Amino acid sequence: MTVLKMLGVLAALYLLALTGFFVFQRSFLYYPSQDHFSIREAHANSSFKEFSVKTEDGLDLTAWYAPATSKPFTFVFFHGNGDSLHTASPIADPYIAAGYGFLIAEYRGYSGLPGKPTEDGLYSDARAYINGLVAQGVKSENIILFGHSLGTGVATQMAEEFQVVGVMLLAPYRSIPEIAQLNFPCFPAKYLALDRLENVKKIKNIHVPLLIVNGAMDQLVPPTDGRHLYELANEPKEFHSLPGRGHNDAFDDFAVLSLDWANRLQAKKSISH
Repeated sequence: MTVLKMLGVLAALYLLALTGFFVFQRSFLYYPSQDHFSIREAHANSSFKEFSVKTEDGLDLTAWYAPATSKPFTFVFFHGNGDSLHTASPIADPYIAAGYGFLIAEYRGYSGLPGKPTEDGLYSDARAYINGLVAQGVKSENIILFGHSLGTGVATQMAEEFQVVGVMLLAPYRSIPEIAQLNFPCFPAKYLALDRLENVKKIKNIHVPLLIVNGAMDQLVPPTDGRHLYELANEPKEFHSLPGRGHNDAFDDFAVLSLDWANRLQAKKSISH
């Protein structure tokens, strides 16, 4: 085989791989579990109840919701790409115990729900849950948006669309195209990404109190991403880097920080009124 033929074969293989990456890219971004668990089967907090909504494109979705008992705020949690209602439910426990409301928003295609996840689809799902809470009497001004990993991109989008009381981001990234490029350096991944979730563009549009936290040992999202988003963000803002913590093991430490932050936020809001 001549050199030119060999180069031609290699180029053809590369283009084939590139096409495969583009066509199947969402399977690298979303890892939806099709398993459905009831609240009881998941051994989730007994305060949870199912919370049903219909999205603007007609999908019937279900979240788990524990109403506030003694505090005015309700957290709306957007989980990472490999989580589900079942796996995310323990995250809510310290917030519910403190008297806050907590809703675990579940995405289309996850936990046995209909549909397939896309960026626009996740935004539609999030809107439906927030509008559903408002319809039940929860003021948007008493909602704290809480995103982890993939969910930080949903939280920042909702912060642009709704007047909320605060935003919390755990393990946030600058953008999905940049994460894609980091993981697939052999492809022009950042130019091919269909779902972009660009926190780096949206963070400047958030004008409510913001808490950003990274695990200093995060191996999935560069810890520097959180620091950079913090530097771009408007005041009031707060940043913490958790020593020894990675991408998925920071929730206990984050709960302590975020509950203190939320209590201070509540105190400030009470004084202002």
